[in-house]
Amino acid sequence: MIQDFKGKTAVLTGAGSGFGLECARIGAARGMNLVLVDVQQDALDKAQAEMEAAGVQVLARKVDVASAAQMEQLAQDVQARFGAPHFVFNNAGVGAGGLVWENSVADWEWVLGVDLWGVIHGVRLFTPMMLEAAAKDPAWRGHITNTASMAGLLTPPNMGIYNAAKAAVVSLTETMYQDLRLVTDQIGASLLCPYFVPTGISSSQRNRPGELAAAKPTKSQLIGQAQSDKAVSSGKVTATEVAQKVFDAIEADQFYVYSHPKALGNVQHRMEGIVAGTNPADPFLERPEIGAKLRAQLRA
Repeated sequence: MIQDFKGKTAVLTGAGSGFGLECARIGAARGMNLVLVDVQQDALDKAQAEMEAAGVQVLARKVDVASAAQMEQLAQDVQARFGAPHFVFNNAGVGAGGLVWENSVADWEWVLGVDLWGVIHGVRLFTPMMLEAAAKDPAWRGHITNTASMAGLLTPPNMGIYNAAKAAVVSLTETMYQDLRLVTDQIGASLLCPYFVPTGISSSQRNRPGELAAAKPTKSQLIGQAQSDKAVSSGKVTATEVAQKVFDAIEADQFYVYSHPKALGNVQHRMEGIVAGTNPADPFLERPEIGAKLRAQLRA
């Protein structure tokens, strides 16, 4: 666990907005060197200017986290400038919805590319650097936090492409925790599972690459986008509060980080059903009016 952040280096993907930006602000306040990574240049420039004004060392890179080559170059740049990072926040994410059989190959490649492959690249490139630093210095400490979602622990309908990506991040990160425990006591791990928090994810289509352009949206995708917009924009827990939970977890060596612990009742119902072998529960048991509306819209 990291106790003293001053002078330590943090790599943050999706640093131009949302959780990434808020974690960068906390890191700057604690005197960290910041590696800011985002695919949106104007947001990245703004974040860089803000962090440099706070008086910390900043390396800003426009990177598509889905690209192995771009992520490999990023890792080389980080090593050259700051050495092995102490904190890696694999956080960049995009969202897409609709009935699971209606998503195009381009939809799958885009969402899995950012939400899953982005995390894979961050883990495979930075963990060896951190392990090498730890082996050289018994006092060295590091931490890796991957952003999944409550959607990785639940299976809400009409957003299967996102659920699948985030469920993979949950499995990857839980396994990474166990793998790290086999080889070192100097590097911790956390899994961030936010629920509906006002961030830029509901408008992530703005950064969708042209070669993976979306087809004309289906009815289910339009309904899903409207639901997502409403749920995210009306969230009461802020990205700032979630970022503080991320840093609290690093200090406490806490693995699971939840923005909305009350939502865990739904996770418990799902897990109990898995153990009991019952069919998947109605995801709208607590809010049946939402399920009724969605069903009516899709069958209209």
